[in-house]
Amino acid sequence: MSKNTKTYVLLTLVLVIWGIIGYKVFSAFSPDPEPVTIMAPVDFNPKDRVQKDTFSLLADYRDPFLGTWNTARKKKEQPKARKQSVQFPAIAYTGLVSGTQTKDHIYFVTIGGNQYLMKKGNQQDGVTLISGTSNNIKVAYKGVVKTITLAHETP
Repeated sequence: MSKNTKTYVLLTLVLVIWGIIGYKVFSAFSPDPEPVTIMAPVDFNPKDRVQKDTFSLLADYRDPFLGTWNTARKKKEQPKARKQSVQFPAIAYTGLVSGTQTKDHIYFVTIGGNQYLMKKGNQQDGVTLISGTSNNIKVAYKGVVKTITLAHETP
């Protein structure tokens, strides 16, 4: 083949390729109306929903990296019992004695007319001393906690 023949064949091939590209671009921008398709109405019948089975994981195992147990454990909720009105005996807080050597305080508590010397955690006549300060004490009687303030006696 001669040099001119090769040039004419390649020129024809380039013109055909550019013609196809031009035709695609021109047809993309031409306003040819698309045929209208008519769809038949469809009856919609939804499927019945199936209740999914749910579960939860209890991550109650040791941390593999730190070697500690998970401290954020959920406490089981106990059904709340109805609080019955508890009739407290006559309780009066009359003072305290504190030693200089020890940090323990001895509280003067009058329960039902009888005076007792009590430390934290002691129990007398069903009344337990939970905590106390120089101004008030906390006592528990039949599961009910009550705060008693210091009774100032006038001479």
